[in-house]
Amino acid sequence: MRKSYKILCGLLLSLNFVLCSAQAQGLAETLLKVKPSIVGVGTYLPSRGQRNIFLGTGFVIGNGQMIVTNAHVVAKKLNYDRLEQWAIFISHNNNPKRVIVEKVAVDKKHDIAILKLKQGRLPALQLGNESSVREGKLYAFTGYPIGMVLGLYPVTHRGIISAISPVVIPVFNSRKLDARLIRRLESPYNVYQLDATAYPGNSGSPLYDVQTAEVIGVINKVFVKETKENVLSKPSGITYAIPIVHVKNLLASKGW
Repeated sequence: MRKSYKILCGLLLSLNFVLCSAQAQGLAETLLKVKPSIVGVGTYLPSRGQRNIFLGTGFVIGNGQMIVTNAHVVAKKLNYDRLEQWAIFISHNNNPKRVIVEKVAVDKKHDIAILKLKQGRLPALQLGNESSVREGKLYAFTGYPIGMVLGLYPVTHRGIISAISPVVIPVFNSRKLDARLIRRLESPYNVYQLDATAYPGNSGSPLYDVQTAEVIGVINKVFVKETKENVLSKPSGITYAIPIVHVKNLLASKGW
């Protein structure tokens, strides 16, 4: 009996090793498709000491001219008098490049924004189907967790979706309620909770299937936590993502 148990354990360990190796290999191949579509998002002001300012991450979709990011990433008011502009930052063959873009659509409720290149196109990612998303399934996200401090080198994290839950949780203490929370309680929607750690610069990163590279969500490090964790005295290290259906709805509302 003991011998059979050892054999079974050995087989399970071998199978787990094979599965992990296959997933790692799949992700390595997927990254070749994903990384050319990842951009830094920020502003450019020629008369500023620091001309380029990084605000978050974005990713290319559609015809190669549209960039998805979080609405809070591009919420600041531009200094038009000094010719400040929205910009994305890319690196081709380790050669950093700035590209001017314009903000063309915003969905504040779901914290989604669409930028558009004024010229040229970039490799685009495909949007996945929300119905295929499962708790416990492995996904990855790629972005710039600490901005451009160490250069334009996209960083990848992976983890499972540990829960699919409402963006706002009802509170029993009325002192915790404010107008913003009440509005979201009226029309809540689900978000993905991940067991991988993202950082502020990851806001706007694509959450994608490690095998197909299809995007199923947008990493959100600020907007969701303000609502979902308002009952906590200290914010948690949990990472969330907005389902990609809200990006699709925003595109459809503009006829794109």
